[in-house]
Amino acid sequence: MRSNRAKTRAGVSMAATLPMIAGALALGIPAAHAAGTPARDALTGTRPAWATAKADKGATADNAQVKARVYLAGRDAAGLTAYARAVSDPSSPLYGKYLNAKQAQARFGATKAQVAAVKSWLTSAGLKVTQVTEHYVAVSGDVAAAEKAFGTQLHNFAKGAKTYRAPSKTASAPAGLQGAVLTVTGLDNAPHKSDHDEQLPGPGAVFKNSGPFSSYYGSKTASTLPDAYGGKIPYAIKGYTGKQLRAAYGAGSYTGKHVRIAITDAFASPTIAFDAGRYAKKNGDAAWKTGQLHQVLPADYTHTSADECDASGWYGEETLDVEAVHAVAPNADVTYVGAASCFDDDLLDSLSKIVDNHLADIVSNSWGDIEANQTPDLAAAYDQVFQFGAVQGIGFYFSSGDNGDEVANTTTPDQPGVKQVDTPANSAWVTAVGGTSLAVGKGDKYQWETGWGTEKATLSADGKSWTNFPGAFTSGAGGGTSRTVREPAYQKGVVPKALATANNAAGNRVVPDISAIADPNTGFLVGQTQTFPDGTEQYSEYRIGGTSLAAPVIAAVQALAQEARGGKAIGFANPSIYAKYGKKGVFHDVTDRPTGSDLAVARIDFANGVDAADGTLTSVRSLGKDSSLSAVKGYDDVTGVGTPANGYVQSYKRR
Repeated sequence: MRSNRAKTRAGVSMAATLPMIAGALALGIPAAHAAGTPARDALTGTRPAWATAKADKGATADNAQVKARVYLAGRDAAGLTAYARAVSDPSSPLYGKYLNAKQAQARFGATKAQVAAVKSWLTSAGLKVTQVTEHYVAVSGDVAAAEKAFGTQLHNFAKGAKTYRAPSKTASAPAGLQGAVLTVTGLDNAPHKSDHDEQLPGPGAVFKNSGPFSSYYGSKTASTLPDAYGGKIPYAIKGYTGKQLRAAYGAGSYTGKHVRIAITDAFASPTIAFDAGRYAKKNGDAAWKTGQLHQVLPADYTHTSADECDASGWYGEETLDVEAVHAVAPNADVTYVGAASCFDDDLLDSLSKIVDNHLADIVSNSWGDIEANQTPDLAAAYDQVFQFGAVQGIGFYFSSGDNGDEVANTTTPDQPGVKQVDTPANSAWVTAVGGTSLAVGKGDKYQWETGWGTEKATLSADGKSWTNFPGAFTSGAGGGTSRTVREPAYQKGVVPKALATANNAAGNRVVPDISAIADPNTGFLVGQTQTFPDGTEQYSEYRIGGTSLAAPVIAAVQALAQEARGGKAIGFANPSIYAKYGKKGVFHDVTDRPTGSDLAVARIDFANGVDAADGTLTSVRSLGKDSSLSAVKGYDDVTGVGTPANGYVQSYKRR
């Protein structure tokens, strides 16, 4: 289960961004200008790739309304990038020399003079300033004023079957601002919709697993079902719990004590405290202490309807994240920071709250979108937040996606799918978390993992065979090579050249960095209040997965590692993770055929998702079949460097 931002952006799977180079955040290139015309600086990336001459349907009406955010570059964008890199690099003399939030803002944030100059420019063009933060100036006004301010024309463009507004040429800002502007967002309105205040809906419709189940991997064999890959296969597990995951990933005696973890999603489950408490009690986790779980929520919510963000669909995401973090790091302090919607502006605000107030050292994020939908202006805004986090010792962990190489997910009747990675996991400033199928055996013993990739075949009508075995691809860990983000230094020498250069001879970022349990067929047991068919709201438990399970699991493991190093923040972890690659006992090297043969499990599901009233559906789910991606020996684009082994947490211990 992984939530996608901006509707298209809010889907849930129940079976369950810019190069790291100095100056990447600096506004770029002075625009050419006619004699006598004031010079302007281009705000690169503000004209989306889909705003082509062929798709142009003419000018947007002058009186149409625009809401935009002008992000501030700060007083030293290049210095921010350089310092974020240095404090995160174990080989740097500045490693671990973090700044506090106030120091970071004073050293790298926008000056009062810069903010005043930006406001003056915007208001002089006829725009109204609606909000000013440390990161941006928000404005509203009509198209005519926006065109005057940003030196472009806004046109309507066809994008698929819909029409959206966008700049017809790259927006710009006056050169006299001397680089005070990072970028502007909101000039294009895909896929934004009207804002309106609503109350959050109640819990979503119930989902329950059928059975039979295995209590640990292989404990119950599907002896009456057809063979797969030359033999009988086990039933899917009921759902792993904290004790099993802690054993699998080398938790030892560490519990995350005195470590703060933040979780971001959209909206907020109205039953999270009850659900998390009951789940811990039922499944052997430590009881939540008073004040251990916090929520930081907006005053209002928007885009809550099912055809926009589907607010209730995000409740399960929050529940999964909170319960998984506590199961693995039971003494960590957990702060849930809910966004007002699943749109980028609101998600960015949630991330900024964490950074500006240093609410945690470790941030788990189980949401994203395909890279093709990420525009450079938004990528710049996200990366600036991540870099401000890095200089303060805050690390961000993002799920890599649940659709493998995204080809099947992006295929339409009119267009073939495009192989790509997900964002913000593609950012060179975050830790992208991939996914595995996990086998934990009797006595909580780690057996093996495969890369998460599922192919599904159903039982034939006569019950004697699997139809079209092994079946079609259904889901799998996201991964691959970015088309837009250059290869960061920490990946060089570890990521195979063939992967790094798949889209660019000079080398691009490859996803993921590390991985953990994600396959819903070997998933995690969660407990949540849901709405049953009779209209009642009841607590129930079900198995779930996705890289939105892997992300909080890795965030929790990082909390254990931070405790092991005496509580000192790990910060942006990628340079450290890659520096540990190849050291004995630190990572499980995950491959798709760990036993030497193909693997599968049997599943029986309720046809209606609730009970046996409408019958059951029997299927075989093959493991390690992740679209065009493969988990192989060494680094790969399904699992990254692998999963934490017994030596991973211990490797952070100060000696």
